[in-house]
Amino acid sequence: MQTSTTQTRITEAQSFQGQNIVIIGGSSGIGLATARRAKDVGANLFLVSRNPQRLREAAEAIGGAVQIVSDIAAPQLAIFAGIDRIDHLLITAGTVHLQPLKDQSEADLSKVTNERLIGPLLAIKAALPLLHAASSVTMTSGQFASRPAAIGAIVAAAVAAVESTVRALAIELSPMRINAVSPGWVDTPLLDGLMGEAKQQVLEQTASTLPSRNIGRPEDIAKAILFLMANRFVTGEVLHVDGGGRWV
Repeated sequence: MQTSTTQTRITEAQSFQGQNIVIIGGSSGIGLATARRAKDVGANLFLVSRNPQRLREAAEAIGGAVQIVSDIAAPQLAIFAGIDRIDHLLITAGTVHLQPLKDQSEADLSKVTNERLIGPLLAIKAALPLLHAASSVTMTSGQFASRPAAIGAIVAAAVAAVESTVRALAIELSPMRINAVSPGWVDTPLLDGLMGEAKQQVLEQTASTLPSRNIGRPEDIAKAILFLMANRFVTGEVLHVDGGGRWV
């Protein structure tokens, strides 16, 4: 008798076998976890990152992928050169910049919006000739859209804009499907830079306040992303994977 996990993996394999998946932000964290899971079920992976070394290491870690060096804040028009078809596009790149508004420069504000909104839109535009009616695009918003931090106004604005964007593009680019995943607290390398040595203590304290009583793993978000890619009846949606963090 097959377990539900085995049945899920079989379904995923049927959905992604031989398909081209492009992951912008695929060298670490959520992007890398998604790449690894998609590779395991037969997808062809194209990883995009601005860091060549991390890109090489990620490609090796998942057993091979096409590597594309590009910065999501300013994606080149030729970012997808050499790809003949994109079945699924995931955009999960972008930093978190937390600072009081009075201390932020115009460049600081532009960096966040370029990484979180303008750059992804330009990447989607560049991908349009390679996308097709059955393709999907998955963007990444975040919990700050519904629970903003006191010093995270520009991040909250950018990720909230992403959620509006997927609803608009789902109509504009129909029948192509456009969705977003909204992660809550997830233990990724991004938090290492934000919290340093205090990370583990902060995560433990945060976990105790969440209804799920745990912190997300990149693999948890990867499963949600692959669901959005595979389900042909989901579009214009924001899937919250946050341990119930929006409600506390």
